[in-house]
Amino acid sequence: MAQFFSDLWSNVPLICAAVSWCVAQAIKVIISLWLDKKLDWRRCFGMGGMPSSHSAFVFSLMLSIAVRETVASPLFALAFALAAVVIYDAMGVRRETGKQGEVLNQIVSQVLVEGKPITEKQLKELVGHTPLEVAGGVLVATVVTLFFI
Repeated sequence: MAQFFSDLWSNVPLICAAVSWCVAQAIKVIISLWLDKKLDWRRCFGMGGMPSSHSAFVFSLMLSIAVRETVASPLFALAFALAAVVIYDAMGVRRETGKQGEVLNQIVSQVLVEGKPITEKQLKELVGHTPLEVAGGVLVATVVTLFFI
C-alpha cells in the first residue's frame, strides 16, 4: 500500500493535472471576489466560469504526457482523445445546459411574480464554458505543466 501512494505522488502528469485544476478553481474564487465583491467559496468546487478547470485538468495531463512520452506514444493518443472529448463537452453540451438553466430560471421568476408558483429552486446556470473560458483553462494548464517539467 505504501508503494501505491509513493507511485501516485511521483506521477508527474497526474500531479500536473491536479495542480492545474486547483489553480483554475482558485482563480475562479479570485475572479468572483473581484467581480461580485464577496467571497464565494462555492466557486472552489462549482462548475463553469473562468477559467475552465475541466480544460485545465485534461490539457495539463495531455501536455505533460506529450513531453514525457512524446506525441507518438499511445498514452498521448489516449490523453489527446480524452482532452478533446472533455473540452468539446465543456463548450457544447454543458454550455447549452447552462443556457437552458438561464431560460428556465427566467420562466420561474416570471411565474412567481405573477403569483403562480411552480418552484423556488434555481437551476445551475454555470455548468458549461465559453471558448474564452476554455482558453483560460488551457493557459493555466500550460503554465502549471511547464513549471513541473
